[in-house]
Amino acid sequence: MSARDQILQAALRLIGEQGIGAVTNRAVARAAGVSLGSLTYHFPNQEDLLREALHTFVDAEIARITAYVTSLAESGIAPIEAADQVEKAVVDFAYGPEQIANLELHLHSARDPALRATSARSVEAYDRLAAAILDALGIPDAERHAPAIVAMLYGLAVRRLATGDTAATGTADAFRLLLLGALPR
Repeated sequence: MSARDQILQAALRLIGEQGIGAVTNRAVARAAGVSLGSLTYHFPNQEDLLREALHTFVDAEIARITAYVTSLAESGIAPIEAADQVEKAVVDFAYGPEQIANLELHLHSARDPALRATSARSVEAYDRLAAAILDALGIPDAERHAPAIVAMLYGLAVRRLATGDTAATGTADAFRLLLLGALPR
């Protein structure tokens, strides 16, 4: 792993474990096992570091989810049955400091205009992925329904973190409810 990648991973871990306030150059360099000079070479300011950390996390998560969805689509699963698979995927993907960091960075972007564009692009990427999933499941007007799926999954992530629910309880039911509302009658 390159020094740049180590720095980004360390920043995500710190944000997830201690919050954005813990992200100082010294703390990130120490956590990444790199020199302070290396950190400032790759990220001249904290805005660049936070923006890249969010971007890196979202890219990796979208790649992981896309691989999962591709295998799901190839299985020919029915839309209603897909809800249980989504819940299983959430359990597999939804824990660790990086997940907390992702949510915290999105919240921080509401106060930091320099991070807002990256946050918006990230949400748009999730919307596109959700639309592709809905389309693969045969849901009409997938692009219109995708933001509701993404908002539901973000809300459920906050709920899981707040309650300590590691089983993603209710995710399948919530997904099924949204799917039923989107299916033609």
